[in-house]
Parts: sequence; C-alpha cells; structure tokens
Amino acid sequence: MIDIAGNELHKYYGSNHVIRGITFDVYSGERVGLLGKNGSGKTTLFRMITGEEFYESGSIFRASGRNIGMLSQIPVFGENDTAEDVLRSSFGNTAKLHREMSKIAGNADPKALARYGRLMEEYERLGGYETEVRLDKICSGMRIDSAMRKSRFNRLSGGEQTRVNLGRILLKDCDILLLDEPTNHLDLASIEWLEGFLRRFIGTVLVISHDRAFLDAVISRVIELEDGKANFYQGNYSQYIAEKEQRIQTQTAAFETQQKKIKQLDTAAKRLHDWARRADNEALHKKAFAIEKRIERMDKVEKPASASVLTAGFGSVGYAAKVIASFSAVSKRYGEKVILNDSHISVCRHDRIALVGANGCGKTTLLKMLTGEEAADSGTVKVSPNAKPAYMPQTITFPNPDASALETLCLATGETQPKARAILAKFHFRADDVFKKAGALSGGEKSRLKLCLMMQNDTNFLLLDEPTNHLDIATREWIETTLADFDGAMLFVSHDRYLLKKFAEKIWHIGGGVIMEYNCGYDEYTMKVRAGLPNNESGK
Repeated sequence: MIDIAGNELHKYYGSNHVIRGITFDVYSGERVGLLGKNGSGKTTLFRMITGEEFYESGSIFRASGRNIGMLSQIPVFGENDTAEDVLRSSFGNTAKLHREMSKIAGNADPKALARYGRLMEEYERLGGYETEVRLDKICSGMRIDSAMRKSRFNRLSGGEQTRVNLGRILLKDCDILLLDEPTNHLDLASIEWLEGFLRRFIGTVLVISHDRAFLDAVISRVIELEDGKANFYQGNYSQYIAEKEQRIQTQTAAFETQQKKIKQLDTAAKRLHDWARRADNEALHKKAFAIEKRIERMDKVEKPASASVLTAGFGSVGYAAKVIASFSAVSKRYGEKVILNDSHISVCRHDRIALVGANGCGKTTLLKMLTGEEAADSGTVKVSPNAKPAYMPQTITFPNPDASALETLCLATGETQPKARAILAKFHFRADDVFKKAGALSGGEKSRLKLCLMMQNDTNFLLLDEPTNHLDIATREWIETTLADFDGAMLFVSHDRYLLKKFAEKIWHIGGGVIMEYNCGYDEYTMKVRAGLPNNESGK
C-alpha cells in the first residue's frame, strides 16, 4: 500500500525552480532516505507533504487515516510548559487526565478522593499506564533525565529542545515519521538507541540525514534530489554510493561512445556536402542531410554532471613542541555539576583525539579551556607557546552579524575584495552569495564561512566541536580529505561515526569529572566499552 506519493510536482522560489516535475512513491513500512546537497529541496519536499508548503503544480497523495509525525522546526510551547508537558502533549486525553490527577493528588478531602478515583479509572481505561512505560523508555533512550523533564522547555538549550521534541514525535501514535536531521544534537548512545527504535518501528519512515552511519543502519531505499529532479536507488547509504558510482561510469561510457559516433557521422555528413558541392551532386547532399537528421533523432545521452568540489585546506606551521597542550591537576565545576576533578592529561604534536561522552558532560567546556574562553577552578591548563590553535565552535557566530560574508573575510584578513571573492568561491560562495549577511547564513553556510576564515591562517593544533554539523555529505567528505592532509594535532568532538572511525587514534571519554584515555581507534574503543574491558590509561 502506498503511504505517500507525489506526481509531477513543481515548486518555485521566485525564479529558482527548486522541484522540477518530481514523481515518487513511498510504500507502507519502508525506510527511505531523502538525500541531496544543502539547498536541493529536501526540507521543502517534506513541508509540501505535510501541507505546510504550497506547490505550483502536480499533486501529493497521503493515505487516509494515516497519522504523520514530522520532526523539523521546534514548535512554540507555553512559557511555563516543562519538558514533561511537551512530551505528554503527544498523549492527548491521557495527558489532560494526568494533569488533573496531579492537581488533586494527596488531597484527603472525600470529594477530591472520589474524583481522583474516577479520573484514575478513566486514565487506566485509555491506556494511561501504558503511556507511562512508553514515556520512560523514550526518555531513557533519549537521555532525558528527571531534572530535564522538570525543566521549563524554553529554558533548555537548543540541543536539549531538539531531543525533547524528537521524543515527543516518537511518542505520538504515528504511522508515518518524517524526520529532518534527527541525529543532530544527539550523543552517540542516543543515536544508537534511535537506530534501534526505527528498526523496530512498524510504520513508514522518510528521513533526511547527512549522518552516513545512521543511514547505513536505518534506510533500505534512497530518493536523491539533484538539480530539482529525483533519482531512485535501492539499499542503504553505502549501497547507494556504490550504485551511483556505477551509474556514473555507465553513463560516462555511453556518453563518450555516443559522442564518438556523432563525431563520425558529422564528419561523414560534412565530407558528403563537400563532395556534393564539388560535383554539383544533389544526391550526395540528400545523403548528408539524411545523416544529419539521424543525428538529430538520436536519444541523446546526457553528460554526467561533475559536482564542483571544495579544494582549500589547512595551512600548517613548522616545528611544534612534543607536548602541545596539557591539563595538570585541573578541576572545573558549574554549581553542583563536576566537569573535571583533578585531571591530568596531555595532547602531543601528532595526536588525533576524539573527545566523547554524553551531552552536557563538559566536552565543549574542555575545548574552551584550551582556547582560554573558560578558566579552570584550580590546576593548570597549558598550551605550548609555539602552538597555533584554530578553533571551530559548535555554535558559530561572527563579530559583526550584519556584515556580508565578503566583508567578514576582508575584515578578518585585510584582503582586497577581488582576492576575497576568489577565496570565497573556493568555499562555494559565488555571485550574490558573498553579499549575504553573516548572521543570516544557514547552518551549513556558517560552517563553510568559519572554515574559510580558519584556513586563512597557519595552524598546528585543531580544536573542532562538531565540525560536520549542518554540512551536506559532499562537504563532510571534503572536510575528511582536508583533515587527512593535516599533519598537526587534532582534538575534536563529533557524533559523526564516519569521522570518528576515520580519524580518531585516541579516545578521551569524559564523564563524572574524569577523563578516561583509550589509546586506540573508535571501533576498538566501542568494543572495549561494550565488553566492559579496561582502558589503556586514564586522566584523573
């Protein structure tokens, strides 16, 4: 049975023809990945499916009686609504009964007790206690602890709000889930839990994601948006990549063969025309015209599009000290929350260290202590005098958000506008893109501009906090190529398992005030953690 279908859909933003005659079907129970570069129209298509976005022509079919849940922008809730209230909003009538029961709980008045009893009977009849079990399971999987559940939703961080909102969607009695970047802001344990949840989910899943490991684990089919059109592939992400490469090779071979044939026919036609003119022979002209008609009637094989790639890289400096940074007896806390407790650990000149741990454990704080943005409560954080650090924060801001991307680069580097435009072009800021205000850029554009600024200076110590967030897959692959050529030290926070597996040569696991160091790659680290094996060393 078809759950969702689109037929000859067209969508414009001004003169930009974003969706160009797309036709597709999604069947019940499928797990489909909607892939494409940033700006290719993926989120627009989601919003068209839910009715939040209009389209100029075509039609969308949604199976009647099928409930759709969509994770995209975070809805606005009441000023005093807690995370618990947001989560329970998925339960409808049972949520209302739960609130009324909570108001009179503990009241010894006979009338209140009688009312409580009636409410409890209705709550039980509607499956309220089953919803409690579901709620606890979702909260456990999404790392939404009791303190967060009691907190006001609008006071949570952006990442925490995203997790609660995802939990709200998963708790709904949905038949179809539309998930737009669901792994953003989730820690690794929560991502793995979500993968398991979606594999067990009996409904239909359509997901936009740039998390390649997540796509490998969840999806079984790909709809790729490219130049406003849809391409279809069977299998998960790795299978999609292999098939796409095979298609490109096949199309390239067919294009080259046809072009060779066209050239031969064109040469033959020109030769016949030349002979016809010399001999004043109309019959030869007719033969030439027939060959030209044959060329015109050919079903032309399109030349495979070659995507422009980012080519810039990090500049490196020469000598760096053996120990480029160190923590000596460092302690740090926020109120009752201990981030580090008498920690001793160091970064050496060629280390590639992944900093992992649950959300809120202090990974970003540790990076900021190395940049000097945060101070230790006690102990010493030392960065070598010949270290040239470059820091990419998780939340990217610019000194003047009203300045254009071009002005931002000129102010940071002192370059002339023509030279700055040439630099920005390497990061896919072209034409009018360079005049966009830095503060109004999309998440991916901010990341590219920040990387552009970082790469204008030499560095031997990279501090990266979720460097692939908001980036499409092609840009993530460019980052990986760039990092592969970098010969300095690197300390990075990431939930991108492709990045972790490729670059982590050491793991620092932070939690409970302790940094545990594992002198191994990510796969071996996860094996040791799951098996309960001891680590190699520890930073107290």
